[in-house]
Amino acid sequence: MPELPEVETTRRGIAPHILGRRLDRLIVRQPRLRWPVPDELAEQVRGQIVQQVGRRAKYLLLRMNEGTLLIHLGMSGSLRIVTDAGAPGRHDHFDLDFGECRLRFRDPRRFGALLWTKAATGKHPLLSHLGPEPLSVEFTGEHLYRFSRGRRTAVKSFIMDGRIVVGVGNIYANESLFLSGIHPHRPGGRVSLARYQRLALDIKQVLRGAIEQGGTTLRDFHDQEGNPGYFAQRLLVYGKSGDPCPQCGSPIRHSRIGQRSSFFCVSCQR
Repeated sequence: MPELPEVETTRRGIAPHILGRRLDRLIVRQPRLRWPVPDELAEQVRGQIVQQVGRRAKYLLLRMNEGTLLIHLGMSGSLRIVTDAGAPGRHDHFDLDFGECRLRFRDPRRFGALLWTKAATGKHPLLSHLGPEPLSVEFTGEHLYRFSRGRRTAVKSFIMDGRIVVGVGNIYANESLFLSGIHPHRPGGRVSLARYQRLALDIKQVLRGAIEQGGTTLRDFHDQEGNPGYFAQRLLVYGKSGDPCPQCGSPIRHSRIGQRSSFFCVSCQR
């Protein structure tokens, strides 16, 4: 599933091609995505000019003069810039046609979404409940400490809760907790302020590194030009059960927390 770094990589890749351009037409081939694409959407967005290419959590936000298109990549979706009129593939479900180029959405599993809102995006029901962006100044160790008090849930599940902070997916939670030396099973309410301060910094470091490398490719994700991300080559513990810990040499352990795979070192993480 594309996570925040993959979506941010996509945002940065497509923005130079569509920012300031007029949308000539929306071509919908398969409206049955996670939420059905309304029949009237093509007419609503025709002629709109892209004023900003933003992101909130894992939603891409194409802000236009009369509203905002929200695009979610789902579990296997991708956006690519297409400069010719080549025949679309089986899983190419819609195009945003800007004349000189098209933004093409591909999604084999059809869990992606294309939505339109004229209201402020911060009030949209899919976005209004979300916590701060992890790379923002609002996201700090103090924020984590304040919301963790009294919590018995595992700290790994706590930092993956989008109401606390958005975009810390499973891979990045594993890597950040390892760098911070925090055992993923430790209850969130039993982590000190000092350790949360370090964890917040490590989350930022891991996510920035992943964005710089173009995201993490494990299964489906490719960027807007079809190139895979490369952050997977730098993973320290994720997917490395039984391998020696890069810090102490002890075998990396594997368990499941909240139905998600967790990787950690019992010697380095407490």
